[in-house]
Amino acid sequence: MKKPNVILLLADDLGYGDLSCYGGVGVSTPHIDALLEHGIQFADGYSTSAVCTPARYSILTGEYPFRNPNTRILPGNAPCIIAKEKGTLPKIFQKAGYRTAAIGKWHLGLGNNDIDWNREISHTPNDVGFDYSYIFPATNDRVPCVYLKNRLVENLDPNDPIEVSYAAECPFDDIPTSVRNPEMLRMVHSHGHDNSIVNGVGRIGFMRGGAKAVWKDEDLSEQFLSEAKKFIAENKEQPFFMYYALHQPHVPRVPNPKFVGASGLGPRGDVIAEMDDCIGQLTAYLEEQGLLEDTILIFSSDNGPVLDDGYLDNAELCNRKMQHKPAGPLRGGKYSKFEGGARIPLILSWKSHLKPTVSHALVSQVDFAASFAAMLGVDLEDWAPDSRNVMDAFLGETMEGRGEIFAESVSKGYFLRQGKWTYMQPSDGPARNYHTNTELGNSHDPQLYNMAYDQGQRENVAQLHPDLVEQMDARIEEILASTHTR
Repeated sequence: MKKPNVILLLADDLGYGDLSCYGGVGVSTPHIDALLEHGIQFADGYSTSAVCTPARYSILTGEYPFRNPNTRILPGNAPCIIAKEKGTLPKIFQKAGYRTAAIGKWHLGLGNNDIDWNREISHTPNDVGFDYSYIFPATNDRVPCVYLKNRLVENLDPNDPIEVSYAAECPFDDIPTSVRNPEMLRMVHSHGHDNSIVNGVGRIGFMRGGAKAVWKDEDLSEQFLSEAKKFIAENKEQPFFMYYALHQPHVPRVPNPKFVGASGLGPRGDVIAEMDDCIGQLTAYLEEQGLLEDTILIFSSDNGPVLDDGYLDNAELCNRKMQHKPAGPLRGGKYSKFEGGARIPLILSWKSHLKPTVSHALVSQVDFAASFAAMLGVDLEDWAPDSRNVMDAFLGETMEGRGEIFAESVSKGYFLRQGKWTYMQPSDGPARNYHTNTELGNSHDPQLYNMAYDQGQRENVAQLHPDLVEQMDARIEEILASTHTR
């Protein structure tokens, strides 16, 4: 069989209820929905974490985040947390003869505490399995707000060098900041995001220089799509794997002008419409190039949704008005130990092979590594210790996925799902993040929910099933003490 191309499309902070094909009210995502004309819609697909860096780490390494102590939300100048020698998903594809690319958001660190943004940067995506990379270093709300092409900042003027700092106080006297220059802001922050002003928006961290290299938020979507098309065009004669990490709907939500007002849900809905259009343009381009039938498209999100994540863009008001629930029927969202944090939309589409199917198999993004290794005949050896081969489930050939789901919250609180049961270990910390208005799921009491009839996790039945609580708690401790679970 001809080896299929594989494109992993990863949204950022998109919830279970943010797609119309998942029953989202007040939202329209026709191009993503169209993937299901030849695809599997997973009702029980999971990330390994309710926040981005740990989730992305798992996708690319096949390893639970707790195994690496650096899996947390990283600053924009953090060192790369994927070791050069570690087995990764792109390396699996390279072993199978694929060309590989990372395009879009990275947020897994760069360099080794030694980044000089004005020279070649070591330890980039190119050192962990990607032949080509075109990324921004962290997130769109963190400096430096520049494109990195392989190892170099794109469009950098050597006479205007970049300096980046994540110090508590601004070390640069000659740059505008949200605190010193609020009159320059076109978007007001609700919490944090009061450091450097870039493109009229306050960011996290301080940046000086690099004026010609700085991107505009409105152009991000088209720029990354252009790079994705370019990589496809240059590699269409051989199989390729592309990790296309979209930045929507992460904050700040600044859509291209042609999408302003497109959704009725304010800027957050508009950038979701913009993202959906990107997927439509990409699939149309694959069709035009004669590649769509032989390309597996996987669409998912790194973690669950959040409305106010640091900027006042009326997301909560607009969602209430349209009766839109970003997490759908689930409780919690980004940062949370409740299912809304790590249960995410997950679609696998393959035009030449699949029929429309809704699957209730338990699957996790951590399983991409072992599943594609098995499909391509690649020996994993000691790589991807927590990844399992569930390719039959990914392709809709069985409704049996993995036996259990293990995931974590932002504060490293753990939950385990086995069959219809979700168990949440007791954990310290507040019950709610009042900045983001998110229920975090922290409690000193064990929590057990029957997902067969209580998707919203409203009835804690832990006291009714003490033996099950003891068994599932012991299993979490067993996973945490293990060197691998595969």
